[in-house]
Amino acid sequence: MLKKPLRIPLGPFEAYLYDCDGTIAESMSAHVEAWVEEMAVHGLTLDPKLIYELAGMPATKTVEVMNQRYGLNLDPETVAKAKEERFFQHFMHRVEPIPEMIEHLRESAKTMKIAVVSGGRTRIVKATLKILGIESLVQALVCAEDVKHGKPDPEPFLMAAEKLGVHPLKCLVFEDADLGIRSAENAGMKWVRVET
Repeated sequence: MLKKPLRIPLGPFEAYLYDCDGTIAESMSAHVEAWVEEMAVHGLTLDPKLIYELAGMPATKTVEVMNQRYGLNLDPETVAKAKEERFFQHFMHRVEPIPEMIEHLRESAKTMKIAVVSGGRTRIVKATLKILGIESLVQALVCAEDVKHGKPDPEPFLMAAEKLGVHPLKCLVFEDADLGIRSAENAGMKWVRVET
């Protein structure tokens, strides 16, 4: 449920770009628990606040931040894949739609091009869109494996605009996380903060 109603800025928008986790899907708490469990395997008692702080960042980058912060030497790709598998096997059933955002996306898809831009891995994001029942409405998908530089770099949102064939200035981003909002700003796009 949204804490505040969406405030859509005026503009000649042709495309809406939605983040996934925490924006259209209530899944952040499940992702956090999957991270906590995965890091416990590596002997780290992870502060869940860190995962919320890094929301939107690709998992490999998240592991790099943990390596720096906690003096670890974990292989980012290996740990990211293990966390993905843990989430897929044990937490996927907890993904739920954020009703107001799904309704907004469905209504918007009648007149706008729609993309989902996520720091998550493609397998998880596609499974999430299927659970939400909106996979057929999404015309472009940009996930962690698609970009060299994840959020807050502008690359994910710029790639989505390119895939949709829409100029970045005609895209509006819906995001819940600070890193995602910085990414949208860095791409020169207007944005709406989604507060859940």
